Amino acid sequence: MTEQPARRLLLVHAHPDDESINNGATMAKYAAEGARVTVVTCTLGEEGEVIPPALAHLAADREDALGAHRIGEVAAAMKEVGVADHRFLGGTGRYRDSGMMGTEQNHRPGAFWAADVDEAAAPLVEVIRELRPQVLVTYDPDGGYGHPDHIQAHRVAMRAVDLAAEPAYRADLGEAHTVAKVYWNRAPRSTVEERFLRLPDELPASPFTAVATVADVPGVTDDARITTEIDGRAFGAAKAAAMRAHATQIEVHAPLFALSNGLAQPIFDVEYYELARGEAGVMPDGGRETDLFAGLGPAGGEK
Repeated sequence: MTEQPARRLLLVHAHPDDESINNGATMAKYAAEGARVTVVTCTLGEEGEVIPPALAHLAADREDALGAHRIGEVAAAMKEVGVADHRFLGGTGRYRDSGMMGTEQNHRPGAFWAADVDEAAAPLVEVIRELRPQVLVTYDPDGGYGHPDHIQAHRVAMRAVDLAAEPAYRADLGEAHTVAKVYWNRAPRSTVEERFLRLPDELPASPFTAVATVADVPGVTDDARITTEIDGRAFGAAKAAAMRAHATQIEVHAPLFALSNGLAQPIFDVEYYELARGEAGVMPDGGRETDLFAGLGPAGGEK
């Protein structure tokens, strides 16, 4: 087996751009520190709305070429945060963006939402067994905000973690491996509310004319559920640049951004997580972890 970096982090996301919005600073931090950071994206995001008028022809209801375009966007975003290993689940275009909950796209052939969970988990098991990450990051059971592909990404990621650790499952996919810690993307309600209070003062310096609400931020939850916060302030510019690379989906005017609805939101360069599986590292003050690898030893819990 090829020698791996001591610390290995795997992130599982639904569409291109999700990784930069949720984890851009975290990825940049760990990549800069020498960890192997791998991102697996489950779809090409073919059903996304297109912001720039000049690219509107790419949309699913016109040329249906948005997915191919977003391959380039995510590649550019990964360069901005120093991630050299990005993959699509099961290969490029294996699963199609399912659209919003309740739409007919959910049931189209190849839609990720309609995929069998065990079948979709198999290629992720292979990635886990190849890379042997100590830490995996994905969404909570609601997918952060209820999008079908986000919910499915959660289900597939959690199932793959289980199957990858089972020696009797598909020896052809590699030697069994147990992921030591699984985190869900989160955002503490008090922090988000405090940050949104500053939006009206920041708006005049941007082209945005209206602001989003706390409910528009994926993964907002009670502060008590937050186990871990990653201080990525030194990598805030890299995160903003990665988000900007997803130009069909995001308009960035740091410290704010907007999606296709044009409503301004803050860019968070301190990113938050809930430890869903594994043992938390012991913090001297009894507070939150400040390292996803906390408690795994100097070599990141290498096994």
